Amino acid sequence: MTATAPRLGAVGPTRAISLVRLLLVSTVLIGTVLTVFSGTASAHAALTGSTPGDGAVVATAPKDIVLSFSEQVALGDDSIRVLDPDSKRVDTGKVLDLSGGGSVRYGIGLNPDLTDGTYTVAWRAVSADSHPISGAFTFSIGAPSKNTATLPTEQAGGGLVGTLYDIARYVSYAGYIVLVGGAAFILCCWQRGASVRPLQRLVVQGWLALTGATLALLLLRGPYTGSGKLADAFDLGGLQDVLATKTGAALVSRLLLLGAAALIIAVLFGTYTKRETDAEEGESEQETRERESRQSKEKKDLTFGLTMGGTVVAAGIAGTWALAEHASTGIQPGLAMPVDVLHLLAVATWLGGLTALLTALYRAPFIESAAVRRFSRAAFISVVVVAATGIYQSWRQVGSWSGLGETSYGQLLLVKVGLVALMVGIAWFSRRWTGRLGERSVETETQTETQTASESKSETASELRSKLKSKSELKSELKSESGEASRSDSADERAEEAVAATGPETGRTTGTAATTTAVGGSERATQLARQKAAMATARQKQNRDVDPLRTGLRHSVLAEAGVAVVLLAVTTVLTSTEPARTAEQEASRTGGTTSATGAPKEPVSLSVPFDTGGAKGSGTVRLTLDPASPGANVMDLQVEGPDGKPLDVPELKVAFTLKAKKIGPLPITPERTGAGRWKADPVLIPMPGAWELRLTVRTSDIDQTTVDKNVKIG
Repeated sequence: MTATAPRLGAVGPTRAISLVRLLLVSTVLIGTVLTVFSGTASAHAALTGSTPGDGAVVATAPKDIVLSFSEQVALGDDSIRVLDPDSKRVDTGKVLDLSGGGSVRYGIGLNPDLTDGTYTVAWRAVSADSHPISGAFTFSIGAPSKNTATLPTEQAGGGLVGTLYDIARYVSYAGYIVLVGGAAFILCCWQRGASVRPLQRLVVQGWLALTGATLALLLLRGPYTGSGKLADAFDLGGLQDVLATKTGAALVSRLLLLGAAALIIAVLFGTYTKRETDAEEGESEQETRERESRQSKEKKDLTFGLTMGGTVVAAGIAGTWALAEHASTGIQPGLAMPVDVLHLLAVATWLGGLTALLTALYRAPFIESAAVRRFSRAAFISVVVVAATGIYQSWRQVGSWSGLGETSYGQLLLVKVGLVALMVGIAWFSRRWTGRLGERSVETETQTETQTASESKSETASELRSKLKSKSELKSELKSESGEASRSDSADERAEEAVAATGPETGRTTGTAATTTAVGGSERATQLARQKAAMATARQKQNRDVDPLRTGLRHSVLAEAGVAVVLLAVTTVLTSTEPARTAEQEASRTGGTTSATGAPKEPVSLSVPFDTGGAKGSGTVRLTLDPASPGANVMDLQVEGPDGKPLDVPELKVAFTLKAKKIGPLPITPERTGAGRWKADPVLIPMPGAWELRLTVRTSDIDQTTVDKNVKIG
């Protein structure tokens, strides 16, 4: 076992491993927490209109229902359902594509002879950027009525399946970044790192994470956009339907490209690390130079081939995201898709390379300062590319300054920009440590080589003395065992041959192992040599870890990686959030607000005095309408006498009229719930506006009065 000297004032190996593991665990936890608390995936397409409209009251039954969307969507025959007041389907079950002239419209026919009442339209679709969307609205024929239609309480893409799907998306992004960035770090910054086991494990783990997450996304895609049941993930029929979609094709293409990536990884960590061979016995100086020149050329050619092939595969994998998500929809998709690929490649080179550097600083025996400087330059170029492509993407998805502060997408984008700025600030300190480290690199490496050579000479002399001692002991043992003076010379010869086979000038491991097996006396020398080598390695690591420049660099890189974990989580949530352009279009359609949280809508409270002129005919009706917005509302009424006590009246009626749109009156008949208490649920208000409320109170068979009040809805 390798002996390790204590490291005063340095980060020990156990603590270093703990820090790296803590960072990996934090990556998973932050991704999971943000995924869970971000809720269901926000719609990237939006319902921009319908005929009839939400809450509309029509005089005659329409022949069909038409829905308009902000961008292309995919619907099946069961994607639009129309339910009557008794929750029975009254549609024909056949969805019609009515798109044309730049508009996206779908419709469904209705059965003839529909009766008066309130009908519910429930719809579900998959937007062009692969996210499921759903919704429902009501309209009335003749006049609103009670409605017992039952709809799913869970939004599309929600529940356990939605959470698992979002976690798989996060893991796939993280795996891609580690895979591409780690391989790029080795090929472009530190080629000797191809033989370092911690870096090999890092890249392979990135490949495994991306492959496993892609398979999970493929299986969960069906229930994610459909039933929402986890058991349907293994439904072969649903899987076939997924493979026929654009997202399914992108995921299958990603798996095929990952197969090609596995071959590149095998060459990188196999053939690539074995290009250099030792000098052959009796090789001349000229032959040595020719062999080294040939090996150098072969390695350069292999490096170029791996770099080009890896870039093509990495761009192809990034293209599977561009093909199925934001970049493929909206304005300028032809330009947005290659820009998105470039953005992902730059992010992977920066953040993935940072992860590889962190691993090398904490886990590798050594890393040249030149490699750190090369990565610093590569990271700077990557940050510039990320900034340039990010500005274009932001303009494309936000579109206005108001969208930055008044939409969830804009607010998340501002958080992302802040995290990138923080990372760049920390990277500035890393560059300072790198510059100082470079100034001392030549001197430090020279001192290390001198110390190593001195230790090697000391170990060689010690090993020679040990072996000479073993020779003397071996000769004595052979003489005592033989018991015959005539065989002493033969024993001397065998002992000399055994010791000669382990001479210090050869240094061959196989010769030492064979002699140790044949002669037990040299085992002590072999153990001593191993202890010397372990102590030399421990001293080398100690000198490395107590170096304040390398310690400062490790700490700054670890801080960068910590911010990168949060940045990746925010980016994952951002890709599942409705873009600001679409959110503002939807807000303009509904007359609502684009605020991410939205101010809570306050109920409307009215006090309506009345006097019917008869006995006990005066009092006040206190009316509350909650939430006083378009759609379903709850109306509570309390009738009080002049003394403030409940006044029980035989009849109470309400009607709403929107004169500006010539809608109404819409009669509402509250139900008596107690002495002086009435309630109406639901009260369907078709649209926002200044409505006229007409309250009719009857206190006896002949005493009745009607009072008008204005009320603001929405």
